[in-house]
Amino acid sequence: MQKLDYKEVSGLSGKEIDAKVAEMRRAIFDMNMSKATSGIEKPHQLKVAKKNIAKLLTAKNAKGE
Repeated sequence: MQKLDYKEVSGLSGKEIDAKVAEMRRAIFDMNMSKATSGIEKPHQLKVAKKNIAKLLTAKNAKGE
């Protein structure tokens, strides 16, 4: 998972933002489950995913959708 730039995110529509947020929340859930069972190779990806969700929701709220 790569770090998103706010410029990329601000160009998306509300539905696209919602879809990306749902996808990232699912990815966080999967990472947490694998972390609890066997450990994950790149634990910093959890932090990146959470920050990406925050950027997406900030862009959505800025648009007023």
